[in-house]
Amino acid sequence: MTITFQINGRVVTGNEGETVLTVARRNGFEIPTLCHHPALEPNGACRLCIVEVTREEWHGGKDFVVSCIYPIADGIQVTTHSPEVINIRKSIIELLMARCPDSKKIKTMGAEYGLKESAYQSSDKPELRDNCILCGSCARICAEMGFAAISTTGRGHNKVIAPPLLQAPVDCVGCLSCVRICPTHNIRYKDEQGKRLIWGREFELLHCERCGKVMLTVDFAEALKKRQDLPDNTFTLCDECKKADTIATVEKLLNWNQGS
Repeated sequence: MTITFQINGRVVTGNEGETVLTVARRNGFEIPTLCHHPALEPNGACRLCIVEVTREEWHGGKDFVVSCIYPIADGIQVTTHSPEVINIRKSIIELLMARCPDSKKIKTMGAEYGLKESAYQSSDKPELRDNCILCGSCARICAEMGFAAISTTGRGHNKVIAPPLLQAPVDCVGCLSCVRICPTHNIRYKDEQGKRLIWGREFELLHCERCGKVMLTVDFAEALKKRQDLPDNTFTLCDECKKADTIATVEKLLNWNQGS
């Protein structure tokens, strides 16, 4: 079912079940986000995608909603950058700047809203700070991948993302899904001398037998082969080398057909 509503005074349409953020971005309206990622169901953790919503029958009344999880509805009027929305986003960004003062992503976002520093002060000692905004995306993608090696632990000021019992997680396979999805690039890893170090564990790396490119860890390869019933030679060559082989095979077939 097609739904018609307004964003910043422009009439737009969407499909039932879509969110305000999805339709807004499809129509070229920019709404900031940190925790939103196409690999995960939206959960509104960062709150930065907040927008203003009203209806004619509300007679001037309005609500402020998280657009990544707010479903579109006929007749709503959405404003993405009203003065009130901007002030709310500024407050959120200032809190993030206090928590993650060294994050380039947060600094850039703050600059876009005219913020050079936070009015808030973090009670954490500088050596204890990191760039984690506690959105939980890393733990969620780990669970989606079927490993659940890390999770949110603790409450309030002591809340952190960590492996069980703060020990090297036995379920981790070094796939780097958590690294790639982190909006502030907080999760660190190191590849050197054929090994990958992450979350306190060391993994053996698989290299392409032809070009030597690092592909994935042995643990991750074994997990994928078992889960998807893949042949043992699945990870002998990288995607680029496999593509080159495919192109070479197609060229041989074309030459053979032309010769015949």
